[in-house]
Amino acid sequence: MKAVRIVAPGRTETVETEKPELKPGHVLLKTGYVGFCGSDLNTFRGLNPLVKFPIIPGHEIGAVVEAVADDVPGDLKTGVPVTVNPYTSCGNCPACRNRRPNACEFNRTLGVQRDGAMSEYILVPWEKVIAGGTISVRDFALVEPLSVGFHAVDRAEVTDVDTVMVFGCGMIGVGAVIRAAIRGAKVIAVDVDDKKLALARRLGAGYTVNSQKENLHECIREITDGRGADAVVEAVGRPETYLAAVAEAAFTGRVVYIGYAKEKIPFDTQYFVKKELNISGSRNALPQDFKAVMEYMKRGICPVDELITAIYEPEEAQTALEKWAANPGDVFRILIRF
Repeated sequence: MKAVRIVAPGRTETVETEKPELKPGHVLLKTGYVGFCGSDLNTFRGLNPLVKFPIIPGHEIGAVVEAVADDVPGDLKTGVPVTVNPYTSCGNCPACRNRRPNACEFNRTLGVQRDGAMSEYILVPWEKVIAGGTISVRDFALVEPLSVGFHAVDRAEVTDVDTVMVFGCGMIGVGAVIRAAIRGAKVIAVDVDDKKLALARRLGAGYTVNSQKENLHECIREITDGRGADAVVEAVGRPETYLAAVAEAAFTGRVVYIGYAKEKIPFDTQYFVKKELNISGSRNALPQDFKAVMEYMKRGICPVDELITAIYEPEEAQTALEKWAANPGDVFRILIRF
């Protein structure tokens, strides 16, 4: 079967690999679309410390059930469109024992710590397969990245009386915008790209701030009548946004970090105490976050075409990643079509 493999920093190949054989407890999936995400781009750039080359990338999956083992529950049938929960969990670490397997200490995500889904077929345990009725195979490839933003909003315990500020309007950030808006919150989207901010507004943000052109602090004070944001979701991973999240949070507010900062950040910790902030991390997503995204997509109001920047064939993966690396701000989501 055909697969895309990142063999070294800056170099991908389209290769022939063995088609996986069905085994007990598993489902064989025919891949339709697989998304390139930020971790894949960092792998291509040689900046992902979790990856060992060569590796097949990809964990944002839209597929169809090809075959099902005899011991798999009967609701998974041949021809059904699905996505995949791409994380593993050990069942014994503190996170797993606390029923938060998304943060398993020993997690191995597809395409990061192990070969991913960017191939014609993949074999996965049946428990990791998520079906959902009316969603297309292509659109299923958008569920996982949106679910990460949904999970962060859950971590922030957002309700309809909150003002929520989201830093970063990439795929993860707009997932947070959508989820916060669904919950009835007042949403402020912050980015440096006007096109992304316009999309965030269409997805539910009541206010947008271009922090490169506007004074962020003054804008937030004006929007919140001087109180600050009740909840802040950081989906960028830059020192300035890490610090601004604390600065713009209201007293007794909640701050949730999704983005990984690549360097050490000197926090003025007095604000942690003076504001009595709840500061949390948010990692991956839980099955209920996948389901929530799917319910949202079934409503038919998500502008899915605007979330997809381009679709490439497997042989064009090198070109796709080169273009993204050269112009990271111009890309929202890239899909590889099998």
